[in-house]
Amino acid sequence: QVQLVESGGGLVQPGGSLRLSCAASGFTVRYSAIGWVRQAPGKERVAVSCISSSTDSTYYADSVKGRFTISRDNAKNTVYLQLNSLKPEDPAVYYCATDGSAWCYSAAYVSYDYWGQGTQVTVSS
Repeated sequence: QVQLVESGGGLVQPGGSLRLSCAASGFTVRYSAIGWVRQAPGKERVAVSCISSSTDSTYYADSVKGRFTISRDNAKNTVYLQLNSLKPEDPAVYYCATDGSAWCYSAAYVSYDYWGQGTQVTVSS
């Protein structure tokens, strides 16, 4: 049974940092592409980042390039999203997701089959 559990969200001031974790079970992240998607209130889900298996190719939305970093710890079967230089436009519920593919389809892909419950990121002074 595929399960994804996010953690690490919280309240941070503008310019601050957070590290989100996505703990996977029921499959091996080493062999699966994992994406991060965020959704702000009243808005559609938007792809943030994705990491492919094997080559560790990474993709980022233009709005987060240079600020966010996606990584994977195969030993812990966990994927991380490091959020730096957080801006007022970054608050959202952040989800990790997968559909079993080894590759990220595109930087904008959001049609994953399996989703975590999400973790809230709030940016406020």
